[in-house]
Amino acid sequence: MVTVLLGQSGYEVQHALNVSDGLAKARQGGFDLILLDWGFEDGTGLELCRQIRASDRQTPILFYTGEIDADAMEAAISSGAQGYLIKPVAVDSLLQAISGLVKQDT
Repeated sequence: MVTVLLGQSGYEVQHALNVSDGLAKARQGGFDLILLDWGFEDGTGLELCRQIRASDRQTPILFYTGEIDADAMEAAISSGAQGYLIKPVAVDSLLQAISGLVKQDT
């Protein structure tokens, strides 16, 4: 659903269903933003965020997740994410957060 929403909003979207695929795509580079969920079949978005940050300090990372634990939020930000949105969130709020991070990066 998020892929369709972002596509309709003019963003080109690639998605990964697991940490290893996400890391491979992130290492290819060229992204304006990386949007992460918390859980993947082979690990966590937190692990993926840390792995991305080991080689890419520039690309903005935004967590969009149902993980509501304050410690999880703090860990994500400490690991290099620029934002953390808890699902469900209004479509306008998601688009505003994405737009703000993409504009900051350009």
